Parts: sequence; C-alpha cells; structure tokens
Amino acid sequence: MSNQHPSPGQDPGRKPRVAVIFGGRSSEHGVSVVTAASVLRAIDRSVYDVLPIGITTEGRWALTADAPERMAIVERSMPRVEQVADHEGAIALPVDPGIREVLYSEPGTVPKVLGEVDVVLPLLHGPYGEDGTLQGMLELSDVPYVGSGVLASAVGMDKEYMKRVFASFGLPIGPYLVIRPREWERDPSAALARVVDFTADNGWPVFVKPARAGSSMGISRVEDVAGLEPAIEEARRHDPKVLVEAHLNGREIECGVLEFEDGPRASVPAEIPPVSEHDFYDFEAKYIDSAECLVPAPLTGEQTARVQELAVAAFDAMSCEGLVRADFFLLENGEFVLNEINTMPGFTPISMYPRMWQASGVSYPELVDRLIQAALRRRTGLR
Repeated sequence: MSNQHPSPGQDPGRKPRVAVIFGGRSSEHGVSVVTAASVLRAIDRSVYDVLPIGITTEGRWALTADAPERMAIVERSMPRVEQVADHEGAIALPVDPGIREVLYSEPGTVPKVLGEVDVVLPLLHGPYGEDGTLQGMLELSDVPYVGSGVLASAVGMDKEYMKRVFASFGLPIGPYLVIRPREWERDPSAALARVVDFTADNGWPVFVKPARAGSSMGISRVEDVAGLEPAIEEARRHDPKVLVEAHLNGREIECGVLEFEDGPRASVPAEIPPVSEHDFYDFEAKYIDSAECLVPAPLTGEQTARVQELAVAAFDAMSCEGLVRADFFLLENGEFVLNEINTMPGFTPISMYPRMWQASGVSYPELVDRLIQAALRRRTGLR
C-alpha cells in the first residue's frame, strides 16, 4: 500500500522522514511509550526514515534509541522515556515554517542538525500532546502530522465540550454533569449536593472521572454519597475539572474510524465484556491484565451498521482527521449511546483500534502506513 512520492519540498531522491514523538507529561506517559514501541516495529524502513523523539515526564524532548524491545511493560511496570533516551541533550523542532530541520544540543556544545522532518507521528496520549497543544506547534512549523487538527484534538480531549458538540449534532449521549475547578474550591458541599440531585434523576452508581484524561486514569465507580468526595479528589489528581456520568446499563461497544482517500470509513465494531475482578474496564484491565475483548462484536447486521454510522457521524461532527476510536453503550432497549471518542487511540499490541482494523482487513503495518501517507498528502493550516 505504500507509495514513495516525496512530500512538498522534499528531495525526491530520499525517503520521507517520520518523527515518532511519544511519552509526554500526562499520566498516560507509559501507555504512549508502549504505543510507540509497536509503531516503531511496524514502520517500513525501506519506505521511511524514522527519528524517534521521546518527551520526558518533565517535558524535555530527548533523542531516543530506536529500540522497541526496551519500551515494554515489565513486571506490571510501565516504561518511561528516560529508559530509552540516548543522551542528556535536548531536541528542538523549529517554529519557522521555512525550516524543517531538527536540532540536537547538549550543554556547552554547538547544536547539531539531525536533518529535516517530513511528517510527525504524534503518539502522545492526554494533555500536552493529544489535546491540540502539539498540533498547534506543528501548524506553526508547517510540518504535516498524523491525526486531527487543533480544534478537534482540543475538543476531543475535553469530555464536557465533546458531549456538547455531539448533542448539538443530534448524536445520542448519556446524562452527565461537570464540576468546575472554582466550584469545588469555593464550595465543595454545594458541588456534592448537585451530584446527589443528579442521582435522584439518574440513580446510583455514577462514574466520576477527569474531564481531560484517558486510558481510564482517575476514574471511580461510586455507589453512594460516602464515596463521592474521595472519587472527586482522585479525579482532580489528574484534572481540576471533573465529569460525573450516569451509569448506563448496557454493553460496551467500540468502533474505529480511519480516513481513506474517499473519506472516513468505520471498522468492524468490538465488544468489551464485563471484566472479572474489575468494577469496569479500568487502566489495570486494559494494560496490565490484558482483558479479553470480542473482535468483531457479536451484533446483528443492523446493529453493526448503526454503530458504524454513528462512529463516522461523530468523526464528522468533531471535524476529525486521520483516525478516531468511538466508544458506545448498547442499551437494553437496543439503542446506542455515544460515550466518547479518542482522537489518538492506543496502538499497543492489545489495543482495540488496530485489532478492529485487523479484523476489517487492514493489517497493523498497513494501518500505520495509511496514516503516514494521509498526513503527507494533507496541508497544514486552514482546511
């Protein structure tokens, strides 16, 4: 599926150079490193040159080894960029649109030019990477990148505004409320009272989660009033803005969306069955215990068509680009409710997005190649 057409301004005699950026300052740092390991293994080196760049938890951009074997989960511990950083120096991407050369510098030395970058594959999850911040920097630099632009990335990271967009497009969403930072800091009792009023209409349990985090970080299932305050404080460790969602009694269904030359298409859906020893599909179930999922989901043809239709509609409503994983609940009455989308879903070997596309006839290496090629074709700026 690969082609070797040069990107605009690229020397036709060389391969496109892909900067794979991973790690980052969010609580999903380790997930990003594991994702990068899988992608580094999959990129066709006969077609692309690859420059791995890790961002430490403190925010330093580091030149890293192209060593996926050192980027795995070991004894239930997530890997870190520091484990694969080659040196103590720092990487810098220029913000001058006319320059795509990456610089590497160490204290007391003259910066070294590492060559031009043609496209960036930003494998960052959570704030400071998936939320439009990195995308904005790349737009200023005029460097193409994989995935959604600034607006879709930012709104896709903020579950409150994501739901507001979905509702404005008539997409089905579940009941929720938001506890904003000033509200909790000023009068936590009033905020708790609002949640209790919410449960009067929607019942217990509720799910309390950070408004701008992923990988199920900081989420708590709360059964009664006594559990609310500690759950909110746990969510606030990841984000000062907190979302409270009603429990929806239904099956968890996911669907991938991938942008092809003729527009976005949906994968076969998958199902996450109830996970024993876990209250819900939390971080441990996803990445440590490797909970088994059903790919494809055991749905009727009509149900499959409906969830695929909704997944593409969510992609379009948010003005997404490249890829999205859309998460749903299939209620007992047969209706689908859209829970959220993820604009840079995990690409680990056990992640749902690549597994759904594998079941749809797009292999892991082909999936990575399609995303890079789409980014090379797309212009930066208003589009």
